Amino acid sequence: MFRGLDHVAIVVADTEASLKVWRDRFGFPVVLTEVVNEGTIRLTHLDLGNTHLQLVQPLSGDHPLRDWLEKHGEGLHHLCLKVDHVGEAAEQAAERGLPPAERRPHQGTAGKQALFLDLKATGNTRVELTG
Repeated sequence: MFRGLDHVAIVVADTEASLKVWRDRFGFPVVLTEVVNEGTIRLTHLDLGNTHLQLVQPLSGDHPLRDWLEKHGEGLHHLCLKVDHVGEAAEQAAERGLPPAERRPHQGTAGKQALFLDLKATGNTRVELTG
């Protein structure tokens, strides 16, 4: 069901400022940048070799990740696992005691669907599925 790590995501206040660290200092190349979910969030992927680093920047003032930034500051937000089909993987995960935290998948990177698992079932670690 799980095919490995798709990406590690960090929440950032300013993508351009974060790129000065991850792209310019570390040397990780940018794979893609896109605005998704009706213009409310910018996702930027950098190639780490065996996985991606995803920079997640909330663009709208009322996006829930604005509260995240205020409470926690910039930093690690979630791990994302590759799956073949998000809906089927969510059902199988629920059967293993890993229920979804969302009723239905949301838009992920490059047209993929994505879904978060319930924090209580994952030891308080945000885990996303994408495929």
